[in-house]
Amino acid sequence: MSAVTVSSEVADALGAGRPVVALESTIISHGLPRPRNLAAALEFEEMLRERGVTPATVAVLDGVARVGLDADGVRRIAEDELAKASVRDLPILAARAASGATTVAATAHLAAMAGVRVFATGGLGGVHRGAAQTFDESADLSTLAVTPITVVSAGVKSVLDIAATLERLETLSVPVVGYRTRRFPAFWLRDSGHELDWSVDSADEVARIMAARDELGSREGIVVANPIPIEQQWDPAEHDRVLATAFAAAAQAGVHGKAVTPFLLGFIVDASEGRSLEVNLDLARNNVRLAAEIATAWSTLRRSA
Repeated sequence: MSAVTVSSEVADALGAGRPVVALESTIISHGLPRPRNLAAALEFEEMLRERGVTPATVAVLDGVARVGLDADGVRRIAEDELAKASVRDLPILAARAASGATTVAATAHLAAMAGVRVFATGGLGGVHRGAAQTFDESADLSTLAVTPITVVSAGVKSVLDIAATLERLETLSVPVVGYRTRRFPAFWLRDSGHELDWSVDSADEVARIMAARDELGSREGIVVANPIPIEQQWDPAEHDRVLATAFAAAAQAGVHGKAVTPFLLGFIVDASEGRSLEVNLDLARNNVRLAAEIATAWSTLRRSA
């Protein structure tokens, strides 16, 4: 029995060389409030189908790792109480016939196993502030070091240590290219203040980099840093004010370790009166659109080879 079950829709698209884009389930299960999360999950899939791309939403349901969900599966990731599952959790869920929403790391791992080469998410995990003492670093980074998938993201959230995250990606030999920018984005903001070595101007160029990576025998993923359109980004002054307030609140509450980031993100949504959530949805849509273009360019390139 295969360790990963691929839906017939996704399997047919992969077999015919048609474009496919993976979508994570954690953003739906843990990152958005109900019932907007179900509407967002359906919207992301429909955005891809409208562009001739097959969506491959990834999750573990009843112990089965699934790449591509039916309507009931999409409903379950939005409505059921699911564990947050990274790569290390996958065998435990499988053995217990349990369910989990997959993080960026687990989604990338499972999608690549199925042969999906492009993945759209909101933002990557990264190195947490204070990691020199806590060693708190997202498994997203180490997984991308060994997983040949192209991830479109709006950088990483500004609650993380962005400089350290970029250093780790460099150490792990994971290419990071800005889409029509040389500035690494900070999720809600277009510019984190950090310069990138490389930028690309088109989806076709990303597809050519993917092909060259394969020809060179590399196994690392590729991060395409896609900044949110300027008219949709969070006001930088408001962002800085809310972020400072959030860090002060976390310190006062004595929150530490892995509890810090969930606390900060929840506080930020409340303190911004939902503004950060709307930007989150806008940047996710922007990443889905670009991922569709890259998957289409990859499909075209492979079929012409």
